[in-house]
Amino acid sequence: MSIVTSATRMWLTRSFKPFTFLATYENTLPYEECEKLGLYIHIPFCASLCNFCPYCKTLYDKAKMNRYIDALIKEIHLVAQQEKKDVTSLYFGGGTPALAKDRLKEIIEAVQEHFIIHDGIGLELHPDNVDVDTLLALKEAGVTKISIGIQSFNGKFQRILGRKPVDPEKLKNALMAVPFATVSMDFIFALPGQSCDDLKEDIELAFSHGANHIAIYPFIDFTFTQSPLKAMPKRQKKKLLDDITEYCEQQGYTRSSIWTFSNDPFASYSSMTRETFLGMGCSAATLLRNVFKINTFDIDSYITRIDNNHLPTSLTLSFSLRQRMVYWLFWTAYSTQVDEKDFAHYFHVPLKKAYGFELVVAKMLGFIKEDDGVYRLTHKGAFYYHYYENFYTLSYIDKMWGIMRKEAFPSKMTF
Repeated sequence: MSIVTSATRMWLTRSFKPFTFLATYENTLPYEECEKLGLYIHIPFCASLCNFCPYCKTLYDKAKMNRYIDALIKEIHLVAQQEKKDVTSLYFGGGTPALAKDRLKEIIEAVQEHFIIHDGIGLELHPDNVDVDTLLALKEAGVTKISIGIQSFNGKFQRILGRKPVDPEKLKNALMAVPFATVSMDFIFALPGQSCDDLKEDIELAFSHGANHIAIYPFIDFTFTQSPLKAMPKRQKKKLLDDITEYCEQQGYTRSSIWTFSNDPFASYSSMTRETFLGMGCSAATLLRNVFKINTFDIDSYITRIDNNHLPTSLTLSFSLRQRMVYWLFWTAYSTQVDEKDFAHYFHVPLKKAYGFELVVAKMLGFIKEDDGVYRLTHKGAFYYHYYENFYTLSYIDKMWGIMRKEAFPSKMTF
């Protein structure tokens, strides 16, 4: 556990109490009082496995995927035993969700029996999936937003990542034939030898070939992946992030989160910035008002648990009030701003009363600026958010996911 994350946790939660995940679960999830509730569904199957990807995934097998989807649909009905609920959005992640295109409509219809989706349905795609037939199947199923995992158009970085070449013209033709409200393209920054010019070229290729939204995620060297790549040094990474941020702003692109920009102010794609969400599928997480849950990573255990009419929860964290405040602030800040009205509405406590000292220090250090109760991250603040998020990822997520890949239902986990 990093000293930085431990010290920050103790300071911000005003407690030495760690985050403790237990192997407990209930067969009902009390989401009825949650506002701005989002939905996430995980499809863990891939045609090939990228060694840098940390997410729960396995090689595609049609029979196994169909058994998984049968269980997934059953999980949706097990979770949703309450009155029909308004939700913000539905996102499919993976894995490669488009491999399930023939059953997506069935999954979405199961969701719509219990939830009213207001802000659209998003789905992640591998570049190989971007063809007219697949896009038409997604649109017919109800998908309104897509995110394509390009990682880089540059052949050098494709080889470093073990990816096949991507044909921008092929993407453009398919996307023109089947339009979506949001077409996002994902890229990785801070790869060995990567420059700002390399990223500029990727961004402009994306926007000129069908994207209206891009995400530039940092490379993180998870301990449990097989990637031989090493993380870029801090100073070099900061300059790269600052330079590409300034470039995007100079081009007039809208920044909607730490790592996302768009050339259309109405284009959005994020499964992360939600006050609360329900996660379904193996490895999917659920965040409610006072509790965080994560499903088992093991597909066979996931199916068995659901076949026995039990939810597939592997670990549960019950938050203290301060822990929940910290979690809320951390992920709300990902959008680059925090509104004190939203904090007060959620916690019934003024933000300045809870964290007034920290806000003053953040202003003094040049991390944030305040405008009528809205705190916005500066370029410096955005980098240090990214820098701390890297510590958080390697201290918490790396440990948790690493263990859960080996144990379907760990007895306990403490951070």
